[in-house]
Amino acid sequence: MTDVISTKYCFYNEVPIPEHLKKMLNPKESALFAVKTLRDVAVFTNKRILIADKQGITGKKIEYCTIPYKSIVVYSVETAGTFDLDAEIKLVLSGGIRIELQFFKDKNMRELLFKVNDTITEFVL
Repeated sequence: MTDVISTKYCFYNEVPIPEHLKKMLNPKESALFAVKTLRDVAVFTNKRILIADKQGITGKKIEYCTIPYKSIVVYSVETAGTFDLDAEIKLVLSGGIRIELQFFKDKNMRELLFKVNDTITEFVL
C-alpha cells in the first residue's frame, strides 16, 4: 500500500493580492482573489491555486504550492454546523494527493467558503 500525501491549509478571510505573488503569475493567468492563510496568502487564479506558506521562526523561508485546477479529481464541501469552528473543502488530486482547505468561523466564513467552491467548480468542470 502506498502512502497518501495529505496537506491542510487554514484560510481566514479575503485580502488584497500581495505583490510578491503577483510576480509569480504566468502572463496567461489572471488573479481572481486572495485569502489570508495561517502565515501568508493563497491566490486563486483562472488556472490554479497558488499558496505561499511561510516557514520557520522568522518566516523568511517560504514554500510555494501550486494546485492546478486540472489536477483536481474529486472535491467536497463540508459546511460548519452550529457548534463547529470551521468548514472545509477537501480536494483529491491526481496521484491520490489529498489537500484540505479549512475555513475558520467568522461572520464571512460561509461567503468565502462558497466563493472558493464556486471558483474551483468553474475551472474544474
